[in-house]
Amino acid sequence: MGKVTGFKEHRRVAAPYRDPLERLADFQEIYTDHDIARLTNQAARCMDCGVPFCQSPDINPISARSGCPIHNLIPEWNDLVYGGQWKDALDRLHKTNNFPEFTGRVCPAPCEGSCVLGITDPAVTIKNIEMAIIDHGFSEGWVEPVVPKSRTGKQVAVVGSGPTGLAAAAQLNSAGHQVTVYEREDRIGGLLMYGIPNMKLDKKKVVERRVDLLRREGIQFVVNADIGDGENATLPVTDILSSVDALLLTTGATVPRDLQIPGRDLNGVHFAMEFLTKNTKSLLDSDLQNGNFINAKGKDVIVIGGGDTGTDCLGTSLRHLCNTLTNFELFPTPPPERAKDNPWPIWPLTFQIDYGHEESAARFKKDPRIYSISTTEFLGDEDGNLKSLETVDVSFENGKFQTITGTEKTFDADLVFLSMGFLGPEHYVSEPLGLELDKRSNYKAEKGEYQTSVSKVFAAGDCRSGQSLVVRAINEGREAAREIDRFLTGTTELP
Repeated sequence: MGKVTGFKEHRRVAAPYRDPLERLADFQEIYTDHDIARLTNQAARCMDCGVPFCQSPDINPISARSGCPIHNLIPEWNDLVYGGQWKDALDRLHKTNNFPEFTGRVCPAPCEGSCVLGITDPAVTIKNIEMAIIDHGFSEGWVEPVVPKSRTGKQVAVVGSGPTGLAAAAQLNSAGHQVTVYEREDRIGGLLMYGIPNMKLDKKKVVERRVDLLRREGIQFVVNADIGDGENATLPVTDILSSVDALLLTTGATVPRDLQIPGRDLNGVHFAMEFLTKNTKSLLDSDLQNGNFINAKGKDVIVIGGGDTGTDCLGTSLRHLCNTLTNFELFPTPPPERAKDNPWPIWPLTFQIDYGHEESAARFKKDPRIYSISTTEFLGDEDGNLKSLETVDVSFENGKFQTITGTEKTFDADLVFLSMGFLGPEHYVSEPLGLELDKRSNYKAEKGEYQTSVSKVFAAGDCRSGQSLVVRAINEGREAAREIDRFLTGTTELP
């Protein structure tokens, strides 16, 4: 695909972000305008692979991150971009992906980790090309609402409006079912709206644009709808179940992993998602003028835990003009190249520099990360405010962490953000239904089937599988829609 000799003629040139110091002055997206000439050359690098591992399914859906979970037809749309056939490329992209404008921005691109060219050379810039295709499609007016020609009369409720819920709703609506999506926040999007900062995924220009399209296609959205039996619940889930033909739970994995050490209850220690959610809500409500957010301005900030969420905390703190910024990582520094036990096509566990690390280095002249370090205690003043924390270095041997005697340190800290992953879903939705849970407290439902232990109730996404990627969430939403359609009609034409 692409140009037969393109991979030999062109080196990898990824789309640059805006200048770090420039973008730190705002919460606008970090991306630069698409360069068609560069993208054409990058698409030309796509090889005529015997087996395109980039679009192949995960080897291990939880840990390996190999290939594209939604089976994007990557070589096909690379070839079309190389030939200047952008509208055809958009059609091929939409065959497998309901929301390429989301994945093109926030997906870590496991497809690139499995690119065959990546065995010997840097991979094709698949993610850049995907984002350019959909953005070009919107700019040309090619992305329009597609309203079903007929309705089946079947009613489906979806609880949760993150990527899984939206993908399922889109697919079920296309099959002619009437879909209502319930969201407990004040805006539709779930993780896409409040879990990912605006500089990575613009809420008004990107997220709300797609939600508006879904609404025009016939999907109904209900916000401020806290479903279940919790103290803030607005509607019992049993009432919803009794009024529909099928119920899909896509509530996400929203219980964060805590750090229960002395001083945890001090003022200034927060979960990462609390910080990110409040910041984005205040940004959208008032451009941060209402003060209803955790302000890192002038503060010594420490982020405990890495990953995308930790990086987002770095970027947000920098935009607040924090005084200092440090990121603790429990594991050792990743190697610069693949280790022997991390072969292609599995996701490369190598040292990476994300946008937040780049911005911190531009502001403070150093990478913010400290590896192989564990926090042992939070220290505060007489008023209960966080002032510092204590740490110890650790080693990782034979699958276990060991503290290293004599490496104790104290760090000044006014704010600490805990970004250590998520344990599973909240259960005030599942408990009234009596859903069976798996051993990790997720809603028990088999991958590919999505039927829970309760008739008419399905579950998909992070609440079923555990914390994962946006692209896997979309995959599960699409597959769950297929099985619900089969359940409702006895057959299905959904992919």
